[in-house]
Amino acid sequence: MLKILIVEDERPLAETLRYLVEDNPRYRVVGIAEDLPSALELLEHDEPDLALVDLHLARGSTGFSVAVRLNDAGVPCLFVTGRAPGFAMPDLALGLLLKPFTGNDVHRALALAEDVMRGRETLRPRLPRNLQLFDAGADPEPAPVAAFVPPRRGLKARLERWIAGPPH
Repeated sequence: MLKILIVEDERPLAETLRYLVEDNPRYRVVGIAEDLPSALELLEHDEPDLALVDLHLARGSTGFSVAVRLNDAGVPCLFVTGRAPGFAMPDLALGLLLKPFTGNDVHRALALAEDVMRGRETLRPRLPRNLQLFDAGADPEPAPVAAFVPPRRGLKARLERWIAGPPH
């Protein structure tokens, strides 16, 4: 049985997620936290195997800070969010499940996360459309360099430049 900690600040959504997770007898929710301090408190008492972590939390906490602390404690995370960041985070989470999701999406995401945690090869031909798994073995993309990026010219400006031809 996989013990799961839910870190979600919207209580109705957290309870719905609990219901969807526990619909499968292989999974049991050991607690629901709404921010970093409550997640750390539950971590001490319940020893979860996996955490489902929302990226936007209450009282100034973020899913990123929660994931860092849980990973330090040996608890892998699966982000659950309404809007995916534009970059992969294999050091912070196993993957990302986008809201809205169905019970089937949750169970498939948990099964895939469990496979990754246990080091099992997965032969699941189709991922749920709203699940992204992060590949920890892949070379990370280089960090973007902070620099000025000029705004993209509008269509009119590009056409005018094309019509004018190369500068003399």
